[in-house]
Amino acid sequence: MAEDSLTLRSSSGGEPVGGSFWQQIGGRPTFERLVRRFYEGVADDEVLRPMYPEDDMEGAIQRLTGFLEQYWGGPTTYSQERGHPRLRMRHMPFKVNPDARDRWLKHMRVAVDDLGLSPMDEGMLWGYLERAAHAMVNTFEE
Repeated sequence: MAEDSLTLRSSSGGEPVGGSFWQQIGGRPTFERLVRRFYEGVADDEVLRPMYPEDDMEGAIQRLTGFLEQYWGGPTTYSQERGHPRLRMRHMPFKVNPDARDRWLKHMRVAVDDLGLSPMDEGMLWGYLERAAHAMVNTFEE
């Protein structure tokens, strides 16, 4: 198990029980479904769509899937290929204002709901996504 992965339960000896959150909710197939559904919404969003590479949407899908997998205890492929996530730095070239954040959350909400996770798992995932979206705001300009 990755050293920096999230442990939801541990035994009396401190060892993880039940694996990582990534494993618990279905591993890569679940995260790929989440991200693909999210990008279905982004594709038609006039504010968000220009922030994504026109000729490499599949690359964007794979990068977000890999990041989320790694964050939740899956493979560390994202960091091996791209280095430290540095989310705020990577988003600085884009105008991420409250409107962009809210649109991102709207599309991600649909994607999370489509997964049909248990309430506890949905709450864990959504809580992180909501905090991350708020942290990416880098301007209040329209």
